[in-house]
Amino acid sequence: MLGTYVPGRSPIHRLPAGFKLLALFGSIIAMTLSVHTLLGVAISCACVVATFALAGVGPRQAWPLMRGAVWVVGIVLVMQLIITDWQRAVVVCTVLIAAIALAAVVTLTTRTADMLDAMMKALAPLARFGVRTDLIAMALALTIRSIPLIAEIAVQVDQARRARGLRAGPRVLVVPVVLAALATADGFADTLAARGLD
Repeated sequence: MLGTYVPGRSPIHRLPAGFKLLALFGSIIAMTLSVHTLLGVAISCACVVATFALAGVGPRQAWPLMRGAVWVVGIVLVMQLIITDWQRAVVVCTVLIAAIALAAVVTLTTRTADMLDAMMKALAPLARFGVRTDLIAMALALTIRSIPLIAEIAVQVDQARRARGLRAGPRVLVVPVVLAALATADGFADTLAARGLD
């Protein structure tokens, strides 16, 4: 879901990357701890919609980042309906969708380089203790680049399943995505090794 930036001049675009990341983590923690009722769900949804409006981000821009997570939320919904009641299932899945939506807003309004710079500044004190912050930054950059690739792989696997008329299931969806993700990781490793990086 990361790695996409839409230029703009909204108030959220102008906020520092570090502040947006802290606000994102804080919002996710606050929703997880405080949203337990359908009223809380409604308030959370209203806040997310207001955030999208303030950022000037529309459904067309946000949907490509979120569609890869739809089937994951669907699986969580089914599991929640099995182990608990429908209200709790709605609360859990709505909080999950809201967290993904807020992450999409941060992604769409923040350059990847700015995010990495903010993370490097936060990690800077660790360099005094011999921590290789440059390697951590590289790992973060690879993670950010990998997420949209894996999301796209999930969409392609689902499209192939539909084209073959197969039913959705762990063997049909999860296994091909995991194998493709491992192949992508091998490709990253080979590239890094070719450049002399451990």
